[in-house]
Amino acid sequence: MVVAAFALLGGLSVYYGTKVRFSFDFEQFFPEGDEELAFFRTFVKDFESDENFMLIAVRREDGVFEQEFLEKVHDLTLKAGHLPYVVESQSLTKWGYPIITPFIITTIPAIHRDDPDHYAEDKARILADERFVYNFITPDARTLTVALKMMDYIPLKESREFMRALDKLMKQYEFEEYHYLGRPYFQRELVAMQQREILVSALISGLLVALLLWLLLRRFWGVFISLISIALSMLLFVGFLGVTGRELSMLSALYPLLMIIVSTSDVVHILSKYQDELLKGYDRKTAITTTIKEIGLATFMTSATTAVGFLSLFTSRIVPIREFGVNAAVGVMLAFVTVIVFTTTLLTWFDANQISRLGKGQENWNKLLNRIYLFTVQKQRSIVWGTLVVIAVSIAGISMVTTNYDIVNNLPRGKKITEDFLFFEREMAGFRPVEFAVFVQKGYQADDYAVLRQLDTVEQYLRSFPDIHAVNSITTVYKSIHRMKANNDPAAYRLPPDEEQHESYRRLASKIPKSGADILISKDGTKARITSRVKDCGADSIKRIYNQIDQYIASHTDPNVVKFRRTGTGIIIDKNAAYVRSSLFQGLLMSILIIGGLMGLIFKNLRMLLISMVPNVIPLLIAGALMGFFDIELEAGVSIIFTVVFGIAVDDSIHFLSRYRLLMGKGIPREQAIHATMMETGKPIVQTTILLFFGFLVLLFSISPPSVAIGIIISATLFSALVIDLLLLPLLLRKWG
Repeated sequence: MVVAAFALLGGLSVYYGTKVRFSFDFEQFFPEGDEELAFFRTFVKDFESDENFMLIAVRREDGVFEQEFLEKVHDLTLKAGHLPYVVESQSLTKWGYPIITPFIITTIPAIHRDDPDHYAEDKARILADERFVYNFITPDARTLTVALKMMDYIPLKESREFMRALDKLMKQYEFEEYHYLGRPYFQRELVAMQQREILVSALISGLLVALLLWLLLRRFWGVFISLISIALSMLLFVGFLGVTGRELSMLSALYPLLMIIVSTSDVVHILSKYQDELLKGYDRKTAITTTIKEIGLATFMTSATTAVGFLSLFTSRIVPIREFGVNAAVGVMLAFVTVIVFTTTLLTWFDANQISRLGKGQENWNKLLNRIYLFTVQKQRSIVWGTLVVIAVSIAGISMVTTNYDIVNNLPRGKKITEDFLFFEREMAGFRPVEFAVFVQKGYQADDYAVLRQLDTVEQYLRSFPDIHAVNSITTVYKSIHRMKANNDPAAYRLPPDEEQHESYRRLASKIPKSGADILISKDGTKARITSRVKDCGADSIKRIYNQIDQYIASHTDPNVVKFRRTGTGIIIDKNAAYVRSSLFQGLLMSILIIGGLMGLIFKNLRMLLISMVPNVIPLLIAGALMGFFDIELEAGVSIIFTVVFGIAVDDSIHFLSRYRLLMGKGIPREQAIHATMMETGKPIVQTTILLFFGFLVLLFSISPPSVAIGIIISATLFSALVIDLLLLPLLLRKWG
């Protein structure tokens, strides 16, 4: 009956699992409820999003000023403008300098494609123009960029459609080298990375667990029961994601690994206890009943504490982290229910020798565990001093942890998207957008001369930073007019010298083709914007730059004319570092308090509560130290390490202490209870840690740098938690248990 019910649930899970969706947006990682985010969303309503672009960089090593190459770029620019969801396309081959004739304002081409004799003159003029360098052409004149303006906040489905059309178009040209940068490209490639990560982690971890289970059990039915239980847990979890309409984000690659590891841990403890009861001579029914009574409660507590650890992530203001915590908590409890109901039912069909090979292997385990026990008796002082040294070294390592977040560190290793991102960082203006909202004060309009002078002051300061490029505002329009009036002399690209001349330019501004004023000042003329891009030099480094800019604005601009405020998606992404820190410590504290409360309910003894918590706080210190020593930035994805470590590491302590408490309750003397606990729980604790250690090392096969860091740190930390449980717990129990 039970098996049939789970078979039905499994079938339903297969159906609903096909409805699971993937998503990726930079907005996902914006801190909900943040004042900066609310301001930015209001700001873009007056203008437009700062990431509604797609850039195509086309490179020719011998230089771009070659007729056939320029014709290809021009043709690409024209055809790309007709791709789905493209609003406008632009490149230097379409650009024209405005000139005044007696009858009309017209333009002359920036590049005379059909006349190579003008190329040298065109090149010199273009490379002297700050509007073009780093935006449409590299300083070495070997790369041209085609800029596409996309629909705002283009969704994943539309991004894929656009990218398919763009890839098809690019195949028509045989460019030496080309690179992409933009929201549609990021969405397509990073979702593909998510799908690859989930498939690879599930496949490799599944095979690894199967191999380790065979090495530990050496019996077909024992391995089969374990694997079918693990697979069913995973299937039910996927069904849950589908039926609740959950979207899988960047953190979803950890789901298969967590489900496999948690399920395996539960299965190993149940199998080990059931086999022990059978070897004592009990029949199957009695053995499984005792197993559920004695190990079932401990397994429930380990599952509950692990789930609580994940639920602590719900305090985060970053949506993907919150969703990861809730989903992981549900998955842990689904694994528990599957093992305690389905697996125990299957086990009643088999004898001890069918589950695991008996004989010399068990003797070896007994010898190993007895040696560990004797070590805790004979080397107590060494264990205490060793623990203190570990704590001291860990504190030193934690002091080295940084939040210098780099976007490139979250891109897949060895993939074209990373190569493209680095190309734009190296050769062009980069990716991180930073904007300045400009609020015109009462009595002024955004295109007044006094306002433009204030804007120009800030712009010139921004250009003094080598990492800031593509600075643009409404001043560009008036500088262009002034240059046009001077026969397009590059030296005349500046604001008019006085207000009278500026007023004469106002009438011309509306007549210049594609001046761009509509996206640089609001319709009512009370707000303006300065746009720019900053290189991906790290969140901490960028913060220092921003602080300098803020100080300059405060001391060099007149707040009676205009007021400035930094904004943009880049600002909000970088601000996540502060939220990651605060939500991390807040969530961890809540997790420790709740788990401590649960432990208090179990043991009903303050000393036992403290004993249970000490060995599980030290692994958190070790995890932080590893991040510091290996220079791993504390960012959104990596921050979940501490929750995973605490939630899983506490499991072994619960199993150890629950067995100790049970033996003490039977009147067994303390030292004898410690020895018996070591001999009975030591084996499954070691076995599950081995599975956890190698399970998380599967993340070494990931192409996502944060996932690799998570795998290494969690594996190393959980191994340290095993050592602490086996060596330090017995000492604490002797002293205070």
